[in-house]
Amino acid sequence: MFDVLLDPHNYPFWVLVIALIAGAIAVIARPFFAYLKFVYPNAKYEAIGNPFLRERELQKPMESKTLEDFKETINTNKDYNIQGETTKEIQQSLDKSYIQTIEMMKKDSSKKMNDFFDLFIEKNDIQILKLVLKQKIFNQTTVENISKETVLPKYKTLIENLINSSIEEIPLTIKEFPDYIVKLFSEKEISPLKIDQVFDRYFIERFKKIKVPYKCNQAKNQFVKTLVDHYNIKNVLRAKKIGYNKEDYSFLFMGEGLEIASWKFNEIVDAEEVPEVISTLEGTSYFDSLKDSVERFTKEGTVQVLENALDAQFLSHVKNLSLKNYGTIGPTLRFIISKEFEIRNLKIISKGISEHLSSDIMKKWFVLETAS
Repeated sequence: MFDVLLDPHNYPFWVLVIALIAGAIAVIARPFFAYLKFVYPNAKYEAIGNPFLRERELQKPMESKTLEDFKETINTNKDYNIQGETTKEIQQSLDKSYIQTIEMMKKDSSKKMNDFFDLFIEKNDIQILKLVLKQKIFNQTTVENISKETVLPKYKTLIENLINSSIEEIPLTIKEFPDYIVKLFSEKEISPLKIDQVFDRYFIERFKKIKVPYKCNQAKNQFVKTLVDHYNIKNVLRAKKIGYNKEDYSFLFMGEGLEIASWKFNEIVDAEEVPEVISTLEGTSYFDSLKDSVERFTKEGTVQVLENALDAQFLSHVKNLSLKNYGTIGPTLRFIISKEFEIRNLKIISKGISEHLSSDIMKKWFVLETAS
């Protein structure tokens, strides 16, 4: 039989040769086709950009005298069509613009990226779910018609059920979520920070499991680990400011990231005060940006100052990840994360205009992308 296969005068020999050549071409071409799928969307994201992560681009909207002026200024950008008369309506319109951006990205990308984009749409609904749960538990008035702000029908139904449920019925109402989430809402003492933590953990777990195209897994995994670091540091900063007991900190650990291993997390937790927490981060990429914000934190007494510095550093990490993975998922990650912070900056301005705040006050709360 082998004689027949290896004899060039026989038909089976040429079938074998053609099969081997086709297999070799497939192996060689696979990475090329993976890059090809990202050429158009990546070029589109580059053309659109994220202008509202730069202070210079935010200056004009900040100078708006009224919300109507603000809308007109933002809508000169062809990627925005903001509607509404009140601050709330405009902010809802900005949130809707973010969802429309994700849907545009999904449409322009490979179908193998569908789960990726669907998860970011779900993340939007999770934010609304967290808000409703906090309002329910801490006796705040639930925002009217808030379920209409969701995108996915299952979250719309869930939120409507929660609004009509008692606090005792919450665990049963959210039973489809993992046990650690349901268990939290069965406890007597619940904090807003713990609510944020369990749903952030849920998002990370979902992100780890989603499938992305060939050659994208390494970048996706690096992004997830960076996000874990980000949450771990932010959780400790918030907890230190609130005054958590040390035994409660283990609950806030999101797992090991790129730079914050479990031993480093324990070292951070052992620090007594917020400035000491930052000192323990020396040697990590987060240290310099947080160190530069300590003086302002001490003066103003709000941990949001440090959170903004942390968010800016996270943006910088995503930017570097994009550059290293420019031919695949990198620009997608950068654009979607940047858009999220861009929307946040614009919401700050809209609120600032309605409350007659100065530009200097608004600027304090922006998250900006650092220059290249």
